[in-house]
Amino acid sequence: MRPLWRCRNCGAEWPCQPARLALLAEYRYDRTALLLFLGALMTEASSQLHQLHPDRRPDLTERFISWARAR
Repeated sequence: MRPLWRCRNCGAEWPCQPARLALLAEYRYDRTALLLFLGALMTEASSQLHQLHPDRRPDLTERFISWARAR
């Protein structure tokens, strides 16, 4: 749910755990593409969330990128 960046199914911050699993499955053969996709979405989310809450700018790296890195 943009611009709140919450899951439409569970209401948790997106990407929630089910969304993360779905993304990992969808991009299982191309982790680089997943990280590029998530980076673009993180940029969009940062802008939209800043418009909603101009007094704060959260670090979205953990939420959008860190979990998807190859281990």
